[in-house]
Amino acid sequence: MNLDSKIYVAGHTGLVGSSIVRQLRKDGYTNIIFIKSRDLDLRDKDAVDRFFAIHQPEYVFLAAAKVGGILGNSNHKGEFIYDNLMIQTNVIDSSYKNGTKKLLFLGSSCIYPKVPTLPITEDQLLTGPLEPTNDAYAIAKIAGITMCKSYYKQYAFNAISVMPCNLYGINDNFHPKNSHVLPGMIRRFHEAKELGTDTVTCWGDGTPKREFLNVQDLASACVYLMNTYNDPDNILNVGSGEEISIKELAEMIAEVVGYKGTIEWDTSKPNGTMRKVMDVSKLKATGWEPTVDLYNGIHEAYNWYCENYDRI
Repeated sequence: MNLDSKIYVAGHTGLVGSSIVRQLRKDGYTNIIFIKSRDLDLRDKDAVDRFFAIHQPEYVFLAAAKVGGILGNSNHKGEFIYDNLMIQTNVIDSSYKNGTKKLLFLGSSCIYPKVPTLPITEDQLLTGPLEPTNDAYAIAKIAGITMCKSYYKQYAFNAISVMPCNLYGINDNFHPKNSHVLPGMIRRFHEAKELGTDTVTCWGDGTPKREFLNVQDLASACVYLMNTYNDPDNILNVGSGEEISIKELAEMIAEVVGYKGTIEWDTSKPNGTMRKVMDVSKLKATGWEPTVDLYNGIHEAYNWYCENYDRI
């Protein structure tokens, strides 16, 4: 990409999209296109086709998606598969038909089998059953990956796909019911501190391990790969490659927030998958490395949460 290349970021108000916009601006890119969902419904093919015909973006970051936590994925499977299939299908197809030079599609680590071999390598895609709680979302993402590969093979359209691990950071979703584990814990510990609550109860026993990546590191990787990686037939994992137990995570967040009470574990609630860490050796071989450590990243996310608490 040149600094004046016309770049469209689909989903620019979300966690990932807003971070990509910040990274592009930081790097000096000056011709960034974005439009709010109320002004362009990406599920509407005719509207998407008109938008692309008018603006003719040279590069597209496809970060738009319907996302949510376990409850959202479990209770709204129809919406999750329909909305995501329509969004990505319309954007990928319109990008190709309107001469976009390159597209980067944001997938998810949930595309991999429920019981993978660890660390999870990219070649484990479609090698086993998916986690049933978010299978609709995962299948939509797998369809997006397949569409990128298919458009490359049939039309030579340069559409690459990246699979991030669990993300967190500025502009995250801190909703008490449908957020992911890390931002959800930030909110719970903050509110417990403010209310003077003696204990915070977390699900399971705290032993499962997860991998987290600050979203600004993901944005950095996406811009880097848009400029350097040209192999649509091979997806890339994007992660830190490091694990932390949920218990350690809870203790770290409590320390950052300043919560002095007791953390209890409700073992009647499920632990979920015990380990989930991705193999990021292919990504590191390209020369990219993450730079934000977890403790400082949580500090930054918590500060943003406090500054924006009234509108979250």
